[in-house]
Amino acid sequence: MRTSICFVIMALIVCCHGVGPESGRAAASEGIRPIGQMDSLYILPENIETRWASPENWKGEKGAGGQVNSGRKGSPCFMLEAGKSQVLAEVTGRSGTVRRIWLTINDRSEKMLRGIKIEMFWDGSTHPAVSAPLGDFFCHSLGRMNVFQSALFSSPEGRSFNCCIPMPFRTGMKIVATNETDTNLDMFFYDVDYTLGDKHGDEMLYFHAHYRRENPTTMQKDYELLPRVTGKGRYLGVNIGVIADTGTYFTTWWGEGEVKMYIDDDSEFPTLCGTGTEDYIGTGWGQGQYAHLYQGCHLADREKMQYGFYRWHIPDPVYFHKDIRITIHQIGCSDPGINEKLIEAGKPIYQNGKGLVEVDLRKRVKDYFLFERQDDWSSCAYFYLNTPENNLN
Repeated sequence: MRTSICFVIMALIVCCHGVGPESGRAAASEGIRPIGQMDSLYILPENIETRWASPENWKGEKGAGGQVNSGRKGSPCFMLEAGKSQVLAEVTGRSGTVRRIWLTINDRSEKMLRGIKIEMFWDGSTHPAVSAPLGDFFCHSLGRMNVFQSALFSSPEGRSFNCCIPMPFRTGMKIVATNETDTNLDMFFYDVDYTLGDKHGDEMLYFHAHYRRENPTTMQKDYELLPRVTGKGRYLGVNIGVIADTGTYFTTWWGEGEVKMYIDDDSEFPTLCGTGTEDYIGTGWGQGQYAHLYQGCHLADREKMQYGFYRWHIPDPVYFHKDIRITIHQIGCSDPGINEKLIEAGKPIYQNGKGLVEVDLRKRVKDYFLFERQDDWSSCAYFYLNTPENNLN
């Protein structure tokens, strides 16, 4: 019980105050104490207004909520028709901060989770800082809903989408949902909670998110969690989905790849390099199901060999001042109990290392060894940048 209470308090501190020194300095300028001091919860900042955008008050206007059906829950949701877009929240000509986004939909199939797109625009930009499938943005990897709780995203019972990442803006914002499927979505419930009048200093960074998928990945070419981004900022973290190729590799372990972060003019080799996939998310020797504050594997389907996992760089910030690029190897590990199946399948298996060197499986049938592989990988990477647009879209 004590552990649960501590977890909630820590998450509350993160969500209320942001995720790093920048938010602490900005908050201090408004009379709010830095991260980690609970008494800041009862400090009232000057000239800050609270707004909610929802189907009951689309524009978050003062005194304009709940008017349909005489205020008796007349418009709690809307239909998002096939091929149509809907602005969920919009501010023009004012500064502010998106504090929380919650939503739920009646059809939570893979088709909808990956067929509805969410986009975010800051300060009147024409290109989105965020563009991702709805499910993947909210950490429901692979179009599968999961129960989990973390510092930045959560789904208490696996039926909702929650995000509490602070998203500041100087002159406006717009959040849009688009149904790119051929099927109407009957019910889309949501609210976007934000403040207006926030005073953002020169050190303020804009929130961005970048989604990618490769099916399959390319042999011996590291999967890019985040292609090269130029500018100054902070890498916030990533959620990743993997569907292992069981037709080729059966149930051998896929997650031996190391995360590599190329920062500020790194070329052939990175400055930051991890030791393995499960190591990156704080566990070891495989991945079971768990959901912690800053790291987790909230989807671990051993039968289907499908995995969804995340890592938030909140206590261990990753800053960059010129550019950043982040990749992960596509390397797996053999299993003596499965090696004979690999032999029978007759497909070439290549050892890890430079060049494609085929493993002589008959000589290593009883061995564990690392090998290069190809699988279905997808990811949504989150970062802050000093500009409202990035060079990726």
